[in-house]
Amino acid sequence: MLKVFSHYFPSHVLQQVVFDALVLFIAVIFAVVVQVRGGAMDWRVIVPSALLFVMVMILLNSAMGLYRLAGSQRSTRTTVVRVLISIIVSIPVAFGVFLVLPWNYFASEAMQVSVMLMLGLVLLMRGVVNRHWASSMFAPRVLIIGTGADAATVERSLGNPTQSGMEVVGFYAAEGEDSLEVDTRRVLGGKDLLRTVRDLRVHEVIVAVRERRGGVLPIRELLDCKLCGVRVLDLSSFFERVQGQVRIDSLKASWLIYGDGFRQGFARTFVKRCFDLVASSILLTVAFPVMGVTALLILLEDGAPIFYRQERVGLGGRVFRVIKFRSMRRDAEKDGTPRWAVSGDDRATRVGRAIRRLRIDELPQIFNVLAGEMSLVGPRPERPFFVDQLAKEIPFYAVRHSVKPGVTGWAQVRFQYGASVDDAVQKLQYDLYYVKNHTMVLDTLVLFETVRVVLTGEGAH
Repeated sequence: MLKVFSHYFPSHVLQQVVFDALVLFIAVIFAVVVQVRGGAMDWRVIVPSALLFVMVMILLNSAMGLYRLAGSQRSTRTTVVRVLISIIVSIPVAFGVFLVLPWNYFASEAMQVSVMLMLGLVLLMRGVVNRHWASSMFAPRVLIIGTGADAATVERSLGNPTQSGMEVVGFYAAEGEDSLEVDTRRVLGGKDLLRTVRDLRVHEVIVAVRERRGGVLPIRELLDCKLCGVRVLDLSSFFERVQGQVRIDSLKASWLIYGDGFRQGFARTFVKRCFDLVASSILLTVAFPVMGVTALLILLEDGAPIFYRQERVGLGGRVFRVIKFRSMRRDAEKDGTPRWAVSGDDRATRVGRAIRRLRIDELPQIFNVLAGEMSLVGPRPERPFFVDQLAKEIPFYAVRHSVKPGVTGWAQVRFQYGASVDDAVQKLQYDLYYVKNHTMVLDTLVLFETVRVVLTGEGAH
């Protein structure tokens, strides 16, 4: 894992990005050489232009989700759809990039077609490799301390090296631990911890034991491992680094107080606000025609009102009224009782189902962003009725209100739409990660992934 501005990027994903960028760069240079055929070439123009083309394509395909970890839940259909959408979006953009590059004196249609074919081949290869054979040449070897439920959860979270880029070499039984919920054949014993780490060439040790009193953990040996260059992680740090979550079940108030992150300085708030104003103004200008057509369709199908205003809880627990396109019937909550919106909700109109699938119903929230009530990226705001309910049942729920709510968020691009308390717990774990680590880098990553979510319809409800 490589940490960039408080966010972790898997090392094997970075290897994939570098490999794809190198293949595309070589393909462009080769196409230029074949085109010119021994003539004079201005490398001062060709090389920077090729690098710019490669950067645009890699960023675009990152937004399409081609470099996301291939979890076991991903179906072949999802992979095919993702690759097809990437090809459909990338090729027109690539032709557009060709038009603005200073290549007119040597670039021909044949060269452009050749590069397009290579681009399509790289995209297809990336989808297949991510589905079946993705791995890291430098996959860290991981030893899990513990044999109970937490150790089993860690193993499931890592899956196999093709999914996580990390290889679990086994489990080291903690002193006095009775539970055994892992494969007994992988439980190691008979040696002290440091010797085991050295013999198995372990790079990281994950402590998956909650009870640490009474000599359960070999503290001295863990310190020796760390002094020898082996990374030692507790459960909270592991889930934050690998899953992009701050897990509720492994969280303590002291970790929130004394741990790194959760900084809310003036400079960060000012930069984020400036970014919100500029980006929202641009987005409103681009989306205005779509919003006009949507308003007309809602009016024709179900009449006024076009917009739906609803109370939500924002920064510091303050209540504001969020603005959305109305996607449900006017009598959706005629009994006055708030209900979770669910997949296939029969209260949605025909236009409503379409705009929710494409996330168009969220566009009027740009006005909330311009008014300073929301940010483009942040935890999604909930209704006061549900906030009161969730705050009683879920520890640390109020922490998500320490930043402005967002039109999109880390939880929205990492977890499907939630419609229960259990789903709210899962989303909160992602929200806590965002609150702890939010930077412009993470905000940009969320916006890129939102493009993928909109184009692929993931999590639509």
